[in-house]
Amino acid sequence: MSAPTATDLGLLILRVGIGAAMIQAGLIKAFDFGTTVEFMAAGGWRMPTFAALMVTTAETLGGIGLLLGVLTPLAAFAVIAAMIDAWAVNVSTAAFWSQPFNAPFLIFIGATALLFAGAGAHSVDARLLGRTAWSPRLAVGLLVAAVVAAVLTWVALNGTNPIHVTAPAA
Repeated sequence: MSAPTATDLGLLILRVGIGAAMIQAGLIKAFDFGTTVEFMAAGGWRMPTFAALMVTTAETLGGIGLLLGVLTPLAAFAVIAAMIDAWAVNVSTAAFWSQPFNAPFLIFIGATALLFAGAGAHSVDARLLGRTAWSPRLAVGLLVAAVVAAVLTWVALNGTNPIHVTAPAA
């Protein structure tokens, strides 16, 4: 394995930022799980306890995985799927173009960058597995799978179309 580079430091900074944001979001939901379930129920989610458990787990474990750079493709998959649905929650109450580039969208972009770039030299993946990056084919497959998982979760548990050209009727 070669010496760490400025790119490795950049990946570490990106992992810490995205991972910490996800851990915080997941732990807020975990420590106030009743409110999370109520939020899901108020948003029209079927099986709100299950939906809340899914998002809490994906955000917390995905965040830990990204922060440490451990099994980075799987951690990124969890964060990407959760952030696509979080993004949909944010755009579902207004016209799509009113605020499409919100925090979940930016976290989705960061997690996708890590999925393709890898965790870098300052990671558990590099130390234990000797991997600073994974194959592009794996990254594309997991990105597609994350999008499919997010859409299926939204359709199965929410059952609405989150994207509106104009604000939905109240």
